[in-house]
Amino acid sequence: MLLTTLDWAERHGRRVLALSLDHGLQPQSAAWTQACSERALKAGAAFRALTWDGPKPPSGLPAAARGARHALLAEAAREAGASVLLMGHTADDIAEARLMRERGARLGEPQEWSASPAWPQGRGVFVLRPMLSVRRAEIRDWLAAHGEAWIDDPANDDLHYARSRARRALAAGATAPAAGAFSLHDAAALAELCTSSPLGELSIPRLALRSAPFEAAHAFVAAACLCAAGGAAPARRERSERLTHALLGEAPVRATLAGARCVAGAEVARFSREPGETARGGLAPIGLTAGAGVVWDGRYEIPVSSPGMTVRSLVGLAASLPNAERRALARVPASLRGALPALHGPQGVSCPLLAAEPAVEVQTLALTRLQAALGAVQGEV
Repeated sequence: MLLTTLDWAERHGRRVLALSLDHGLQPQSAAWTQACSERALKAGAAFRALTWDGPKPPSGLPAAARGARHALLAEAAREAGASVLLMGHTADDIAEARLMRERGARLGEPQEWSASPAWPQGRGVFVLRPMLSVRRAEIRDWLAAHGEAWIDDPANDDLHYARSRARRALAAGATAPAAGAFSLHDAAALAELCTSSPLGELSIPRLALRSAPFEAAHAFVAAACLCAAGGAAPARRERSERLTHALLGEAPVRATLAGARCVAGAEVARFSREPGETARGGLAPIGLTAGAGVVWDGRYEIPVSSPGMTVRSLVGLAASLPNAERRALARVPASLRGALPALHGPQGVSCPLLAAEPAVEVQTLALTRLQAALGAVQGEV
């Protein structure tokens, strides 16, 4: 992938940064990183080595490694000013994922173009997988024909892991299930119909949900809850399916899911943050540093601010707001007030989302995240 990418980049005047991530799980990993560095520099690419530091979980290691990998890669991309990460998944990865799902794994299928699954590190970052139609054996043949070597990770043969067992089964003649009928295009269409309030509450006509295929409606509902709540872990499928069925009906709906609150009347379904402190604990205060913006609660990006300021939930601070902001708060539904961000510092308390001329421009992230996650963004932004 690196060699073909460099060839493309040279023709189009694009810069390429090669990233290698050392998970710290194999004794040879430092040598592998060095080999990657040497090959990348020889090919003419800039190179950066990343490491997954800290203790590793005793169980669920592949999922934890995947999450850490995406987060570290997304952070590196953002620091480099890049919005696209290229990854080398192949047709074999698709087959393995399908077989693993058939055996009960909660695992998505690699897509050629998708938003980074890391949040909030991956905001604005997309993943391109240009080799999904190619088998690993074809890639090895191509490399051998061009005098190139490669590294095989011994963990790929460790049958303690579900992916290794799926790989072994496919090599022994097992057949991967066919692709499902679900089309991300239908979910993207729903994302394009979704709107956001200035505070980040998501809304969609219930008729649009009823008119879509069930899988598209379900994908939208699950993603809308996740994005409205600012979380990183979606709800279990049976719970999100239950909420989807309720929204496809005619009765009013009031429910919570994945840290989000869903309220639906006859015509519109609305998704917002469930403000209870038990919902993920994401409403914890964050100290702001001059020159460094933060994402608070996974929902709001707060840019450069003055030192000594803290962003926290508005709970308990409403009486300290300036008069104009208190009047604006009175027009906000009570269920949304407690989960709004408040800036607390030497100059007092302010909620920039309520101010007519805010000193800090807070960006709401729910809608852009939803549209990216459901495929409504099909190119670099």
